[in-house]
Amino acid sequence: MSRLTHAFDHRPTFMPYYPLGFPTPAASVDVIEALAKNGADLIEVGLPFSDPLADGPVIQRATQIALQQGMTVARALPALRELRARGVTIPLILMGYYNPLLAYGPERLAREAAEAGADGFIVPDLPPEESAEFEAAVAPLPQIRMVAPTTPEERLGRVLSGAQGFVYLVSLTGVTGTRGALPEGLPEFLARVRAATRLPLCVGFGISTPEQALTVGRLADGVIVGSAVVRAIGESAAPAQTAAELARAFRAGLRG
Repeated sequence: MSRLTHAFDHRPTFMPYYPLGFPTPAASVDVIEALAKNGADLIEVGLPFSDPLADGPVIQRATQIALQQGMTVARALPALRELRARGVTIPLILMGYYNPLLAYGPERLAREAAEAGADGFIVPDLPPEESAEFEAAVAPLPQIRMVAPTTPEERLGRVLSGAQGFVYLVSLTGVTGTRGALPEGLPEFLARVRAATRLPLCVGFGISTPEQALTVGRLADGVIVGSAVVRAIGESAAPAQTAAELARAFRAGLRG
């Protein structure tokens, strides 16, 4: 937990999402290394799944390509070890859907993920009410809790009870994807969650530009950017170079 805790020493943090295996397994490791060494404070490392219900078309396409490239949970863990061997020191949070993680075996996953250098999990289709067995199996690595604007007050306390690391705030209802404007009501949403927890609050879904990131970063402790990063890198002839440029741009944007 020390890497994860210290990632928030200087806020707001920049947390890009990127799926392993896209456009190729080797290229994705280069991209994540470039993001890590050019401005990212944490990285949400995607584990591809055939039915990514929380993701929009950009990430769906990228994860399908990653699956076609043969990326699996078993191949993802050596990729993490490679990133650590290359000197990546920031937290790497594995984002994956529950079925592949369950099929791999939560206890085995926890042991091998910790050995590979993972710092936690985000499992968007595993609600807190059903996650006790998984969380116990993967401890001490935390499962990051997610909160949506539609989360009612009485459920908010249950979601945040026992939460670790940080809280992932889904800024809007629907799937991931770039948006032209930030959702109304975001300041009120952040204030409501902040009143219920002392953990850092990171906002994701729909943040597309450094300017939007700056606006969110004035309210939140961290900013998560997925589709905009995946799209730009996916369209590039030099993915790692584009990743480095994006990380520097978002870092500069967050610093105002």
